[in-house]
Amino acid sequence: MHQFKDYTGSVYGGLGHLLYAYSQAKGLAISEKLEQVQNLERFDFCLWRELLTDVDQHLKIPALGLEIAEYVQPKHLGIIAYIALSCNTLGEALYRYHDLHRLIYDGSPLQADMLGDYLAIGWGSVPFHLTTQVSNEIAIAVMFQFLKHSMEFEDIHIHEVHFTHPAPKNVALYEQYFHCKVHFSQPVAQIILPVAELAKPFRQGDQTLQHLLMQQAQALLDKLPNSTQLDERLQQAILTGLQKNLYQIEPIAKQLSMSVRQLQRHLQQQGTTYQQRMQEVRHLLAEQYLKDRHLSLQEIALLLSYSEQSAFQRAFKKWTGMTPQQWRCYSPIKMSMR
Repeated sequence: MHQFKDYTGSVYGGLGHLLYAYSQAKGLAISEKLEQVQNLERFDFCLWRELLTDVDQHLKIPALGLEIAEYVQPKHLGIIAYIALSCNTLGEALYRYHDLHRLIYDGSPLQADMLGDYLAIGWGSVPFHLTTQVSNEIAIAVMFQFLKHSMEFEDIHIHEVHFTHPAPKNVALYEQYFHCKVHFSQPVAQIILPVAELAKPFRQGDQTLQHLLMQQAQALLDKLPNSTQLDERLQQAILTGLQKNLYQIEPIAKQLSMSVRQLQRHLQQQGTTYQQRMQEVRHLLAEQYLKDRHLSLQEIALLLSYSEQSAFQRAFKKWTGMTPQQWRCYSPIKMSMR
């Protein structure tokens, strides 16, 4: 644990927006510290802990972190929301959440362990003195709320939840919230769920993501001289395929119930290729993501399935004649002139 002695880490700026939204809903005065983080892409984990402590000391209510997490929306989680909302099952979403979690909450590296018929997802690498009960509650409850709201029909069935801090007076509040046994003074803060839960389907057509996909698909279709139903399905398949890193022509053709040759022939008749069509989608999505100032270039490159940020930057300059940074600075001027 020595390497974590002076560990602070950072959190995604969207968490600052979450706390701001909660404070506004509760009629709390917005502190200068909370105001200052609203325009930051990331900010220090210690500052995040201080902001939570300030609200905790002001309100003095039990299970504060669970209450704050009730206000979480996809925009507060950034890239993970875009990707997880395009997943088909809880297991796939958790896999993505695990891989990219530190982009959101660098204060708590995520660990996943199999315990027989159960999967434990926990934050065991951060020393006790660097956490608070509220910061641990937020870490677990935000993930729980986001995944629960993404489920199709059913709720997530949790086996147990563990916290590292001593038990509060009203443990029942926590058990009502998670609908399971909640233990305190445990070695690791974690959530434990049956492996069978991983097969549960995610809701298809999340409104936030679907709006983005349809908007971009329609923009592409408007550019085509003779749009067909197949063209529309192709755009949707590429859009979701990019987010799942399954954008190559083979899985896309399979999704359309076509052979690769049939798809290539269709595109050839329109005077284009699959590579050109896929790059058009990437270009439009890139501009959409660049408008979100909380998404870094590295995160956007991941969303567009580029293995390296430099590859995304080269492609964007080829599309627009500008670097992504230049376009991001210039876009407000372009939009105001329309």
